[in-house]
Amino acid sequence: MKHNIKVTLILISMFIIAQIIGLVVTSIYNPPQLAQNATTLPYGFSQPEQPSFINLIISFAIAIVLIFFLMKIQAKIFLKIWFFVVVVIALALCLNAFFIKIPYASYLALIIALPLAYIKIFKSNMLFHNLTELLIYPGIAAVFVPVLSLWSVFILLILISAYDLYAVWHSGIMQKMAKFQISQLKIFAGFLIPSITDKVKTQIEKYKSLSAKDKKKYASKFKKIKIGMAMLGGGDVVFPIIVSGVVYLSMGLLPALMIILFSTIALILLLLFSEKGKFYPAMPFISAGCFLGLFFAWLISFI
Repeated sequence: MKHNIKVTLILISMFIIAQIIGLVVTSIYNPPQLAQNATTLPYGFSQPEQPSFINLIISFAIAIVLIFFLMKIQAKIFLKIWFFVVVVIALALCLNAFFIKIPYASYLALIIALPLAYIKIFKSNMLFHNLTELLIYPGIAAVFVPVLSLWSVFILLILISAYDLYAVWHSGIMQKMAKFQISQLKIFAGFLIPSITDKVKTQIEKYKSLSAKDKKKYASKFKKIKIGMAMLGGGDVVFPIIVSGVVYLSMGLLPALMIILFSTIALILLLLFSEKGKFYPAMPFISAGCFLGLFFAWLISFI
């Protein structure tokens, strides 16, 4: 097991919560009484008359290349502003879904999203970071769910899984991006949980028990204590939300819940059988879970 039980349970719990929030947001923006794929998104987001799957893939590719280029040239301020804008929009879209029956809901959601995004991006706080992540990915998914068909979203899963395999096990792009975000920008697009071993806990307790004089004396020694981080990338969270949303619009609630169930099982198996100190591409496993979920949902439809 890559992480201890406590950290593993936290990661899994946050993944499930994000998936459920995502499905709720999808159902609010696309209620049954509206035509399939209808959308009531605020802030100028609307479904194009003829959405192009190819254009969507190209947009993803351009975004990844642009982010990597900005990392290369150390454009930290620009990247932080970019992250800030994306977080504001995503949070506002998610919050608006829950405020939708309130007058001026979109303005209220935006007013709340702005300070939340500012604290998240410019004031580092681990708890606050993870809590806002739970709302960001449902907001992002709300934009893409209405413009994807059932077949296109599963092709997207295959392509993203292939990219994830290449980026983690071949080129190391994902590790470089994660390291740059955490060390240079002090932010991370995904869940981030401190993973402290028993040895490190003992060292920290020993340091706390020292007198003020001894703390200064041994400060340099204790600064070398390394605290591991359990990470789950944002893509690993948002893509299954998108899949369950598209399945919900195409097939109904039960098949969508099957997607959430089996993608969660896939993540659990990955976390249980992965090894410490090694990086793994999560999307191939999560995608397999999504495919299994759809298969079992199809079987259930015949019962």
